[in-house]
Amino acid sequence: MNERSIVAVRETRPETVLDDIRAAMSDARFTEFLDPSATVILKDNISWHFPFLGANTTPWQLEGVILALKDAGYHDVVCVQNETVVTNAHKGERLNKYVAVFEKYKIPVLYNFKPSDIRWIPFTPRAEMRALHKVFPGGMKIPEYFIGKNVVHLPTVKCHIYTGTTGSMKNAFGGLLTSRRHYTHSTIHETLNDLLDIQKEIHAGIFTVMDGTVCGNGPGPRTMIPVEKDVILASGDSAAIDAVAANMMGFDPLSIKYIRIAHESGLGKGRMEEIEVKGKDISHENWGFSVGNNTASAVGKFIWFGPLRPLEKLFFRTPLVYVFVFASFFYHDFVYWPLKAKPQIEAFKKTSKWGRLFDQYPD
Repeated sequence: MNERSIVAVRETRPETVLDDIRAAMSDARFTEFLDPSATVILKDNISWHFPFLGANTTPWQLEGVILALKDAGYHDVVCVQNETVVTNAHKGERLNKYVAVFEKYKIPVLYNFKPSDIRWIPFTPRAEMRALHKVFPGGMKIPEYFIGKNVVHLPTVKCHIYTGTTGSMKNAFGGLLTSRRHYTHSTIHETLNDLLDIQKEIHAGIFTVMDGTVCGNGPGPRTMIPVEKDVILASGDSAAIDAVAANMMGFDPLSIKYIRIAHESGLGKGRMEEIEVKGKDISHENWGFSVGNNTASAVGKFIWFGPLRPLEKLFFRTPLVYVFVFASFFYHDFVYWPLKAKPQIEAFKKTSKWGRLFDQYPD
């Protein structure tokens, strides 16, 4: 990759956001990255099934991308959902108002955790793996359905407690790994690059549209502070779009390990000097975001990256893992959401133009 990668950054507002998404995708030359003869998989991002702006793909992000694809002749478009230990896909797509968008544009939805929808098959990557061969010594599996198809990632601009920031590269995590993906947390940065290598092997094309209308500051991907920033990003380079988002949030992109590994491995551009930003002048953008910690992240870091790391297999590859799964689920859904997050997002929506737009989408 000798040429500079293009990342489009468009300022937007609710009245023009659908057109602005299409314009950003055009600026980033999305048709050069997506094979017109192949199915397009929409890989949205449900970090939390509850409707917390900044954490999840927005309905206007989803709608704008669908419109742009169909206008360009991509009519075979499918959404693929996944679940995590703390998210419910069906609940998430309903509460975040995707269902009406899917129905309006006749987008079928498949669930990678349902054998009737998607079959997982053994897969041996051609690329040398950094972590996954150790995490899954008996071999890994991927969704057979993904092979030969385009993928469009739909993350948001936000911080992440384990990776610093999260975006396009992290968005492949839930789609390509099984429910045992928590095995990878201690080598998460290497894993994200393994997954990017795998994506480049199996997909017909890769593109990303990132929503920065409302961004997440603080210990994401759930326990955050929503901040209006009124931007849309788009790129065919997963590392570059993550680097630009990180730069705008106030981080040095190459200080974030997964971006640095991608840059050094030639998987994408992580150095701002090697990225052409089209649209908004971001040279003076520094939002001053910081990651911080929450209760769940402090425990996870202590085990995955701290003094208890040698005991990781005991905690997460034995029935003890269900204690952590239940604790995380209970904390987020029955403590943090009703006591902190729901009042926080309801108050935010009362003063936010994006909150008003969200409420205009049908339930």
